[in-house]
Amino acid sequence: MSKHDGETGTADGGVEPARVRQLWHLLEPLHAVLYYAPEVFEEAAALGYDTKDRWPSYFPLRAAPLGPVGGERVTSAFYSFSPRMVAEHVDSAWAVASPEEVLAARVRGIDGAYRAIFGDRVDSPELAEAAALARRAAEAANTAGRPLAAANVELEWPTVPHLQLWQAATILREHRGDGHIAALLVAGLDPAESLVSFSAIGAASVERFESRGWSAEEWSAARESLAARGLAARGLVGEEGEATEAGRDLRRGVERHTDQLAAAPWQSLGPAGTGRLADLLGEFWVAVLSSGLLPSETTLGIGKA
Repeated sequence: MSKHDGETGTADGGVEPARVRQLWHLLEPLHAVLYYAPEVFEEAAALGYDTKDRWPSYFPLRAAPLGPVGGERVTSAFYSFSPRMVAEHVDSAWAVASPEEVLAARVRGIDGAYRAIFGDRVDSPELAEAAALARRAAEAANTAGRPLAAANVELEWPTVPHLQLWQAATILREHRGDGHIAALLVAGLDPAESLVSFSAIGAASVERFESRGWSAEEWSAARESLAARGLAARGLVGEEGEATEAGRDLRRGVERHTDQLAAAPWQSLGPAGTGRLADLLGEFWVAVLSSGLLPSETTLGIGKA
């Protein structure tokens, strides 16, 4: 399937929704190294970004494929971050370094990070095979209505397998993320409500979601809005912020819809190819998690949602 073909909204081609979800779980940590590895922080610091915490570099590193855009467009594409937080970091980001410089820095940083994490396995035939399979799926991704996926698809592919694996993981996670935003919109969840409703089902703690920059007043307003919604006015969250059954049903629907919208790239590999990729990724997934770079709790709710 080319990236211009339509999507069916189901895991056609024999690729089960559970496999689509599994591959996201396996690839997400390989992408997320970008935001936590000291090798990437060193590259960002060399450009002039403050690296005392991760946000001053996170926004330009993730947004650079979009070009020198302002906070409004980054807020739209990232969705669940407070517009104030985005503006704080994005409106001055391109005065520090150009998107082209940031893109080059993130490739250098990931190269160093993967070599440190994987050691000799960075040049293994297993990684090269995984990279080739992931690239096939990424090149099959439909980018219509998916700004972050499309921006990353336009980037030149690196020549070495481990960087191809990272770029494929990035395209596929942004493809899924763009589709997740579509699912949230269909469910009628605005950016703050999307976080409140996700926290309500135990995907992560409220404290973890507070890192997205919403004020206590905005969080409370979103919770009150969700409490007033739902069948028979029973609401989507209860008095303590916990999800009602209607709230859980809504979030299950969002995640199911997200999986459906993320399925199309994997059809190019079919059941055998996706199964093989899942097997190959296992050791590299373990290596990233064992590195201790990534936080144990994230706003993605992997393993909990």
